Amino acid sequence: MHTIGTLARRTGTKVQTIRYYEQIGLMPEPGRTAGGQRRYGDADLDRLAFIRHSRQLGFPLEAIRELLDLSDHPARDCGAADSIARRQLREVETRIARLAALKRELERMIGECRGGTASDCRVLEVLRDHSECLADDHDAIG
Repeated sequence: MHTIGTLARRTGTKVQTIRYYEQIGLMPEPGRTAGGQRRYGDADLDRLAFIRHSRQLGFPLEAIRELLDLSDHPARDCGAADSIARRQLREVETRIARLAALKRELERMIGECRGGTASDCRVLEVLRDHSECLADDHDAIG
């Protein structure tokens, strides 16, 4: 059996994050000692590692919930897992495209900088007036 601290160290997950995952039902409620200390088994360690790795790959919590449900029912068709992964790939590709546009915009702003005073600064000019940007939408970066 593992303590919450051991689970945290072994998976690189903060203790409060583990508690949060328990609150939202991604992690099962752990067993407790007579003194009320949480105790976790190896299956809990594996589940938390699964969640942690999924988060590192950018999966949102709802997608992780779906993936865990599939994992908890090994006889089910894995087509849903493939669909979830493809959806995540599309999201990553969209973010990459937005970041590439942001990069181009920043490079252009910097490249147009002529030095001088702040009153003549091209970077500040573009930041003040969104119509000076090449891209219309960089709100969703983040």
